[in-house]
Amino acid sequence: MTDAGRGRPAWLGPAGKPLLRILLVDDHPVVRAGLRALLAAQADFDVVGEASDGAEAIRQVERLAPTLVLMDLQMGSGVDGVEATRRILALPAAPRVVVLTTYDTDADILRAVEAGAAGYLLKEAPPDELFQALRTAATGETVLSPQVATRLMRRFRSPQLEPSQREIEILELLAAGRSNREISRALFISEATVKTHLAHVYDKLAVDNRTAAVRVAVERRLIRMP
Repeated sequence: MTDAGRGRPAWLGPAGKPLLRILLVDDHPVVRAGLRALLAAQADFDVVGEASDGAEAIRQVERLAPTLVLMDLQMGSGVDGVEATRRILALPAAPRVVVLTTYDTDADILRAVEAGAAGYLLKEAPPDELFQALRTAATGETVLSPQVATRLMRRFRSPQLEPSQREIEILELLAAGRSNREISRALFISEATVKTHLAHVYDKLAVDNRTAAVRVAVERRLIRMP
């Protein structure tokens, strides 16, 4: 198959470089339309499809074989961006997945990284920064918005002062109003272990009760309110 107007295979971009085949995943049609218009203006990008939720994204990856998926995190009910990322990366010849979201809490960042995302970008990023990040991710490197990189470096430099990923999960359940027993069942740990984690959380956040722990965690963007 060739591009008749330019005399080169249709899957090749400028100077014979392969096109970056991109699948857009976001539950807002206006956001997808805006991203498609932005990316279509780049000669080496080819937006091959769209999906409005995680389940549809998985089906589209299997059908369209994109080289990169630009993935929103929160998409209403059903399969969210993190779970969709995890399932997509388990597929044969999986594409790279880059998260594009408005959320910059530690909880969201850590879940996306644990799921295998090749990047974590914020929707407030300038278009040129987004374009370069996608090109970089396509080469196999990890890409992070500056704010996200700063938060991860803070955790790396002072891990003893920051809640662990498990402690952040407990904070999210606290914010949802769960009791110690409900938290233990949700995380498959004992109530005694929950109490131990809570003691560590209180110490790290310099608080002495559940309500204050949730308030400080939200203020520090460790979690977001459910």
